[in-house]
Amino acid sequence: MANTDDKPPLKITLEDLAKVNVRNDGQGAASGAAVAPGGARQYGNIATPGADAAAVKDEGKSKFYLQGWFYLGLAGMSGAFLAWAICEPRFVDGEGHRWGNTVIIPLVVALMCFGLGVAESIVERSPRKAATRGLLALLLGAIGGFLFNFVAGIIFMFGLAIVSELGVQTYRNPAFWIARGVAWMVFGVAGGLIYGLVDMSAKKLRYGVLGGVIGAGLGGMVFDPIAMATNAGAPSRAVGFTLLGLATGVAMGIVESALKDRWVYVAAGPLAGKQFILYKPLTAIGSSQQCDIYLFKDNSIQPQHASIELRGAQTFLHAAGQVYVSGQPVRTRALQSGDLIQIGRYSFHYRERGRN
Repeated sequence: MANTDDKPPLKITLEDLAKVNVRNDGQGAASGAAVAPGGARQYGNIATPGADAAAVKDEGKSKFYLQGWFYLGLAGMSGAFLAWAICEPRFVDGEGHRWGNTVIIPLVVALMCFGLGVAESIVERSPRKAATRGLLALLLGAIGGFLFNFVAGIIFMFGLAIVSELGVQTYRNPAFWIARGVAWMVFGVAGGLIYGLVDMSAKKLRYGVLGGVIGAGLGGMVFDPIAMATNAGAPSRAVGFTLLGLATGVAMGIVESALKDRWVYVAAGPLAGKQFILYKPLTAIGSSQQCDIYLFKDNSIQPQHASIELRGAQTFLHAAGQVYVSGQPVRTRALQSGDLIQIGRYSFHYRERGRN
């Protein structure tokens, strides 16, 4: 007699398999996106490496106030204007001489250098670094201000002698403006030198000098046209010196960006939209304000969390704490342009010029 408890065997046909709908939404362990309760995704956390490309900020849409040309231009302009405001009440036009006449240009150079020295540290929200660099920039700027003013005076006299031989007898002639612009390039050299020295970077110094020469030269050439337009000494000095600081800072930022060869772009985190150009052979990254890339507001980041080493044409990432590159935990890794680096809540795109 057959067992009544036996059940008929389960049969699956090809027709049944064809009706199965397999979900394929691209999410999984490799997607790098964690799904929080309620269906919301979370990105940039050390526990969920390999953030989706959609979670990070597009490098082409950087905030303008995080661009070097903007904050350096604003810093140079503010320093130069402050120097003019301090000296102008004690400045004498025409015959006569007061202390304002003696110190106005050296002070413009000193405070412009101070602004350029602290600008990036302020943007990075590192007050300790800003204070250290600011004091050094102010000291070097004060010394360099008088020195470079003396050198610029000599160059200007030679320039005037040359344009006089060409028959130029008035400051209304564009040749006179060019002579002043060439002399004022010296002030741009001062700004670039001190900008690189406070960060102890030879490459940053070279870029700064080149940008400073371009910006200060342009500022010098518009000084006399401004005086002609305003027909007064004080307004022309105010606008002229302010433009000197502005043009110097803007040109330095543009030159830096144009000539950079390797950099990291902050794609997620409090500094999203900021780029860090890799100037030094070894760039320190961590929660200490002494690091070249200071990462704040994240307790999971160590004071010296990682470093980026430039070794010839290659770039290496060395990790002391938890670091992910393209979703994989690393200790030492050779970086390729386009790699996504994650440290705590921060994400960085590593970039090389000419490579995606």
